[in-house]
Amino acid sequence: MGRVVAEVTVVPLGTASPSLSAYVAAVEKVLKKFPRLKSMLTPMSTVLEGEMDEVVEAVKAMHEAPFRMGALRVSTTLRIDDRRDKKISMKSKLAAVRKKL
Repeated sequence: MGRVVAEVTVVPLGTASPSLSAYVAAVEKVLKKFPRLKSMLTPMSTVLEGEMDEVVEAVKAMHEAPFRMGALRVSTTLRIDDRRDKKISMKSKLAAVRKKL
């Protein structure tokens, strides 16, 4: 398998506060254990770029972070862009759109 671009959103449910920034920070810290992955934090999710197996391994670790903080339920959404006809990256996907603007 080649490189993929993936979007992941990890949401702890039933927390004591409506603020989730501490959970987001904990999830983002997990990515330091995956130095070969490129990541981009956005206001609503995190975008990852890397080899499929490593992306999936990172998402599993990200999913576990809220549980370590006491969350009893976590909902994780993962979208994967796996293009086999040419190499893709976060940068190339943005450039393709900007070129058309």
